[in-house]
Amino acid sequence: MYLSRHEERAINGELGAPLSTAYKILLAIGQATDAKILVPVSWSHISGVNFNTIGDAGSQFLSELSEANAKVSVFTTINPMGYDKSKKSKISREFKQKQLKIVDSYLSMGITRSFSCIPYEIFDLPRQYTSVSFAESNAAIMANSMYGLVSNKESALSALASAITGKAPYSDLRDTEFRYPRVQIKVEVPVKNELDFGLLGYYTGKSVNSSCVSFGSHAKGLDIMKAKSLSAALGTSGSCGMFSYEESN
Repeated sequence: MYLSRHEERAINGELGAPLSTAYKILLAIGQATDAKILVPVSWSHISGVNFNTIGDAGSQFLSELSEANAKVSVFTTINPMGYDKSKKSKISREFKQKQLKIVDSYLSMGITRSFSCIPYEIFDLPRQYTSVSFAESNAAIMANSMYGLVSNKESALSALASAITGKAPYSDLRDTEFRYPRVQIKVEVPVKNELDFGLLGYYTGKSVNSSCVSFGSHAKGLDIMKAKSLSAALGTSGSCGMFSYEESN
């Protein structure tokens, strides 16, 4: 993969340990996905916030990054954490302490206190075709399919690396070629409500190994709730990162 002189210096540790770690993550992903270059992103959304999701190992990794003075270089939002601080609960003190340690690490990096898995409904969206780096099962698919943004289905780790570097590998759905559906699901039963679209997304994720899938007219003019149900189920059950109403090639 081609790297600029700045990227090479960063990977070699000349610009600090956090940048070196972040670029090494992106380089490994880029090599695994046949990316030729890294491209800029303007927004990153990170999913690894709940302690139940990343555990002690993830928490320690974030602590080490924050203690090394890691800072995000682009607008960055995060998923919900493991409990609601504004409400009374029976959650253990130990869990709360571990959860807040994760949050403190993220906030020290300059991340926005969003705590939502639907950032596209909270913040102003960039213009269409803007490259972003979204983790979270529904967020990446909604960004690609409903709002015309450009993102791969990122992991918490890759989205964090993109947040720190402002870059992402140019592969998969970042390449226009892969944003056209190669598979079309023909629906022969009525699909009317949110549950129906959730089931359709779940089935498709389990059945399709493609970056983009077409649902034909069923995906045209979807309201936001049906689109979210479809996206969340599609995102959690498989690797597909975008849906379309266009006919498959």
